[in-house]
Amino acid sequence: MTGQTVIAYWLIPSEPARSFFQRMINDLARRYDAPVFEPHVTLHVGADEPAAAEQALRESARNCELVRLTPLGIDHSDEFIKTLFVQFGINRELQHINDIIRKGADDSSKYEVKPHLSLLYKSLPSATRTGLATSIAVPFAQISFDALRAVRCVSPTRNRADVEAWELIHASKLRQLNCNVESHM
Repeated sequence: MTGQTVIAYWLIPSEPARSFFQRMINDLARRYDAPVFEPHVTLHVGADEPAAAEQALRESARNCELVRLTPLGIDHSDEFIKTLFVQFGINRELQHINDIIRKGADDSSKYEVKPHLSLLYKSLPSATRTGLATSIAVPFAQISFDALRAVRCVSPTRNRADVEAWELIHASKLRQLNCNVESHM
């Protein structure tokens, strides 16, 4: 592994989106000899402090059930972790849960949320990425996310070995009816 070890905080889609994205990730990984990973939106990346990560997830679970995000489309880049991805709009619920996680993790890093769900991690030519991006349609007008993960990883993630070394530290489900935005602002 290269880079520094961090904890990434992920928002996990609920069904049926979770299964849809997992099938797509698995299919693309098979077709392009790429790593398989759990569908997720990264909320925050911070210090490798497992106790703080557990506290952050516990606090989030107490204050939010699910976050709904609107997909804006499929995009691609030459960045390994954003080879092919679904871009989402930022909303108040997402910003709120990010704030709870940042405070719960006692982390002052300046990670900027750019909500996306990666579909493929692989260095590919631009023409291939463009073709893939135009061939994929997301069949959901809005996607709910109902779980959180804290994952130890290397930053930046640059290759298959880095992805395969990811380690789940903590997981939790979000509980209330909707994200209680007002109580923590």
